[in-house]
Amino acid sequence: MDEGFYAGWGTLALLTAGVAQGKNRSGMNWFLLSLLLGPIATLFLVIMEKLPPKSL
Repeated sequence: MDEGFYAGWGTLALLTAGVAQGKNRSGMNWFLLSLLLGPIATLFLVIMEKLPPKSL
């Protein structure tokens, strides 16, 4: 496959992790999930609601 494909897939995974953290979710888990599922994981995350912040 083309090297640009891997660069794009990795970039999408990083962006997904950032969106996940913005929605109070685990960035690492969503990064790994996005590496496996790609745009499907990103789409699913985007349509999910933001979690309330964790209280101490």
